Amino acid sequence: MSEVLVVGGGIMGLWAALMAARAGMDVCLVEGRHIGAGASGGILGALMPHMPDKWNAKKQFQFDALVSLESDVAALEAETGLSAGYRRSGRIMPLAKPHLREIALRHEQDALQNWQAGDRRFFWHVRDELPSGSLGAEAAACGLVFDTLGGRLAPRQMLAVLRAALAQLPNVRIVEGAGVRAIHPGPGRAELDDGVDIAFGHCILAAGVGSFPLIDTLCGPLHEPSGTGVKGQAALLLADVDPQLPVIFTDGVYIVAHDDGHVAVGSTSENKYADPLSTDELLNELLLRAEMLVPTLRGAEVVERWAGIRPKSTGREPMVGRHPDHENLSVLTGGFKVSFGIAHRLARFVVDEIAGQPTIEVPESFLCRNHIAALREKHL
Repeated sequence: MSEVLVVGGGIMGLWAALMAARAGMDVCLVEGRHIGAGASGGILGALMPHMPDKWNAKKQFQFDALVSLESDVAALEAETGLSAGYRRSGRIMPLAKPHLREIALRHEQDALQNWQAGDRRFFWHVRDELPSGSLGAEAAACGLVFDTLGGRLAPRQMLAVLRAALAQLPNVRIVEGAGVRAIHPGPGRAELDDGVDIAFGHCILAAGVGSFPLIDTLCGPLHEPSGTGVKGQAALLLADVDPQLPVIFTDGVYIVAHDDGHVAVGSTSENKYADPLSTDELLNELLLRAEMLVPTLRGAEVVERWAGIRPKSTGREPMVGRHPDHENLSVLTGGFKVSFGIAHRLARFVVDEIAGQPTIEVPESFLCRNHIAALREKHL
């Protein structure tokens, strides 16, 4: 097979490049700026499972991915000698009102039924006691949920681990600072921003929000774009918080304690914005809410304010697999908020599909061909 071209140096692209190279393919990864320059280079790193109720293929896929990520990360850390900042720390969700506790108690039973992986079980506990140094009492007036499936990693460290793993492979080359402005699947050629052309046998389009215009150009007339970008803002604090503290989540606020003494707070979800990379009063409001949830964060130094654009497909699900019109073009994007937890499994599917040796399945709603078919129906 000719060289596999991976477009995009975020979490999806790095996993795809690694999977393809390990499958014996020659790989060229192209990134318009630098590795992790997009949404993957953020600071939050929360690994958040879906609710355990109303179980379906999408929730099962994410569950399997979150479970398998632990061993996959451990193997990469052993290979590279680097840390990804991974910890299955669990997740806390405060219950401020009685009806939320009633719902949580039902979910406790749902988890007993659905959160199983072989002989491993994960739990959704409804509790009354607060972990030391975590929530303020008012935030959890009706108790809290503690689940054992959630966790976290450090996004930039994870990217560094993947890049180090790629650097050990002789069949991988990485080109940074030159984005792809056009893809021509017929002749198997990509045009870079600097005018250079790269030939490929197969192309994996994993450029985050930048994937959507390229996909749309190759589809012909569509009623609406295949996806869009959603802005997120977050901050990194220097705080005296136990790094073993579970991820805290409620009403759009994430609080993630990392191993290096930093605590990440995020994140906004903005569909309309003037500047994709600026932070503003929305982040200030988020930080105030975080302080109300966790009083020990009050007065903590803000060491970084971050903003980025996350890729969200019009169909709301990740978009993966072969493009319906081009056999030598695969898509791997649209992970939005869950990319770090499922990227390794989505990349595995895409590379298996290229090799013709499937080992896992993805939900039908994830498949690129179904996304495109739905958009074409809207056009008609």
